[in-house]
Amino acid sequence: MGTPSEHTPLIATVEVGAAPRRRYSHHVARRFFTLVFSSILFWFFLFFIASFTFLPRPSSWPGCGHGRSKVDYKHLRQLLLDTPSSKKAEEWQRYYTAGPHLAGKNYSQALWTKEKWEEFGVQSHIVDYEVYINYPVDHRLALLKKDAKKNDSSSDNWQVSFEATLEEDILDEDPSTSLPERVPVFHGYSASGNVTAPVVYVNYGTYQDFEDLLKANVSLAGKIAIARYGLIFRGLKVKRAQELGMIGVIIFTDPGEDGEMTEENGYAPYPEGPARQPSSVQRGSTQFLSVAPGDPTTPGYPSKPGVPRGPVDRAIPSIPSIPLSYAEALPILKALNGHGPKASDFNKWWTARTGLGHKGVHYNIGPTPDDVVVNLYNEQEYVTTPLWNVIGIINGTIPDEVIVIGNHRDAWIAGGAGDPNSGSAVLNEVIRSFGKALRLGWKPLRTIVFASWDGEEYGLVGSTEWVEEYLPWLSAANVAYLNIDVGVRGKVFSASAAPLLNSIIYSATGAVESPDHPGHSILEKNWDKKIDTMGSGSDFTAFQDFAGIPSLDVGFGAGKDDPVYHYHSNYDSFYWMKKYGDPGFVYHRTMAQIFGLLIADLAHLPVLAFSAESYATALDSYVTQVEDKLNAALHLPKEEEVDISTLTTQVISELRGNHYKSSSSSTAITSSTSKAAVKAFRDSFKRLHDAVDKLTEKAARLDAEAEDLRSQAREHIPWYHWHQKIKLGYQIRKVNTKYKYIERSFLFSEGLDGRPWFKHVVFAPGLWTGYSGAVFPGLVESIDARDWSNAERWVDIIEACIKNAARKL
Repeated sequence: MGTPSEHTPLIATVEVGAAPRRRYSHHVARRFFTLVFSSILFWFFLFFIASFTFLPRPSSWPGCGHGRSKVDYKHLRQLLLDTPSSKKAEEWQRYYTAGPHLAGKNYSQALWTKEKWEEFGVQSHIVDYEVYINYPVDHRLALLKKDAKKNDSSSDNWQVSFEATLEEDILDEDPSTSLPERVPVFHGYSASGNVTAPVVYVNYGTYQDFEDLLKANVSLAGKIAIARYGLIFRGLKVKRAQELGMIGVIIFTDPGEDGEMTEENGYAPYPEGPARQPSSVQRGSTQFLSVAPGDPTTPGYPSKPGVPRGPVDRAIPSIPSIPLSYAEALPILKALNGHGPKASDFNKWWTARTGLGHKGVHYNIGPTPDDVVVNLYNEQEYVTTPLWNVIGIINGTIPDEVIVIGNHRDAWIAGGAGDPNSGSAVLNEVIRSFGKALRLGWKPLRTIVFASWDGEEYGLVGSTEWVEEYLPWLSAANVAYLNIDVGVRGKVFSASAAPLLNSIIYSATGAVESPDHPGHSILEKNWDKKIDTMGSGSDFTAFQDFAGIPSLDVGFGAGKDDPVYHYHSNYDSFYWMKKYGDPGFVYHRTMAQIFGLLIADLAHLPVLAFSAESYATALDSYVTQVEDKLNAALHLPKEEEVDISTLTTQVISELRGNHYKSSSSSTAITSSTSKAAVKAFRDSFKRLHDAVDKLTEKAARLDAEAEDLRSQAREHIPWYHWHQKIKLGYQIRKVNTKYKYIERSFLFSEGLDGRPWFKHVVFAPGLWTGYSGAVFPGLVESIDARDWSNAERWVDIIEACIKNAARKL
């Protein structure tokens, strides 16, 4: 070997001692179990945190306060009964009715409302949209008669025999009627135009009324219609007249609509008495409400600055229209006397509730002769303008369970004491009551969102745009929507609701005392206990029909002994409300109590106060209603089993106001194809009943489980049984999630035929009614159209929705 250098590796043998003995045996197993138990502790910690974040907290349950607060459920309910004040409601009413507040022209009211809610303790902000609406510029309505002595057709030959003032009388007793900035009479979304033509009386202007006129060979094209308010939404009167070639529409209020409370029956008119003021005019929107509400230029998406805007021809009229008082309708109606058939030549719907016979009106159809015409001039300014929703929020402890409560603020007039500001005054008192609870330390289980909508009167614009903007969040979180519009205009309670919410309405009205019947509840004395289906005409529409959120609408309406309500007129004023509508504002207080309890039941109770079985039972009755409609259309006895192939009767539409096809298409069922299609459709109802039966079974089990969880939640669970609390919270969470999504199961993404904005397969406004609700509209409209293959298609769609709802339960 050579001499070692720095590059020579050191190679040596080094002796070491024996390896040290391991401290523990089974070292691998020990490491494994250490990791397992650490992971368990980690995931347990995460679950513990999540349970307090996302599950109902035991401290929120009845009998328990929130943290250190003493505000339990019983205390909250009592506070909501004691706090509302008639005096305060009157104060809010006086403010809201002090001046005009058309949509897009009420920012000061929006700001005042926001500041007032914050003063009550509810964090609030203003959400604005840029919407397409109209404001009145000028108008004229004149009855012209041709000078018989002159033969030429120049305009100089026509003399004005009557010119309407298109004004409501100024009353010394009622300050609202003399405001210099009072709103002119006009129709929202009406078309500008200047037309002159003979007049035809079209009764209520329903689809069937026009069908009756066509059958009688009454000339409609090129004429001006005069219709009375009632039965259907005013815009649909204009829509059908327009479709039949008429060039203008006049709509007046017949006092026959007022029941016994008329001058003819000896009652003095307002302000001396409770009857209708003869110069009262009903303003209102003529948007085609059953096609789609909201801004007509942005169907399905929010009207924000810079968004694309579409055409409006399918959503609003192209012919001019104007509202009129019955006092100024008299000369036009009398000009029809002796011309054409009489209303009595048709059917009972043409003579029902006619109230101007004693004034010399014969209710002839016309048209007026060629030497008598009406000039209708209507000038409107269409603008894209801001409107403002006020949104107030009380944060709850569960982030994805939210209750929304709304009332609209805009009105057609300076007053609007009933519509909408009785509801506005009530909502303020409700928020003031919850603000008091907040100051005592109360915190709701579910987030509460309060909304003061703008633009409702034009076509539910403010609420629709808001729902369209926040649809993803609402779909994930919104448990229910509670609406109040005309909160008080009499003493008779009324309600419409999705069946899930029926039980909370009975509960709330049963807990509030009737002002006129001490010791008795509203449920006992002021209500027939009937809950109507949801139609349209107020701000619940976008929630129920577009987003699939169970909704309700409540208020006190006028009974047969209550004074006439001057809907959308200058006489819907603070003075009228104080003297006739609700003297002392006691029913305003009562409505605030009811509304407060409704919110409390939904926002505070751990298990949602829903009834799935009520929904399933209602669905079964709706299927039966459609069966009865089909039988009536086929002239079949109810529930009778017959061989469809033997039928030779004509298929006609039996329900007035819900018609789809012209009577000219009503033909006998003679072809074998039609017979087979009708029979197949009729047999398919069994599939729907079977699907509903399965849903009913699962709904009953869900309700029973929910009731058991309510009982457990009312029991005291010691702190050291924390695992039971977490388990109970998880079970409650699971049940509530099922309840939350029931209504969503009945949405069909493609929407209804011809009106895809409406997504709900169970509820929608009637195609030719607008206000009143239709059940299973796809089926109803297919029957009206006698389109049996489309009816079968809708059976498939509805059956799939019902089965989907059952799966989710």
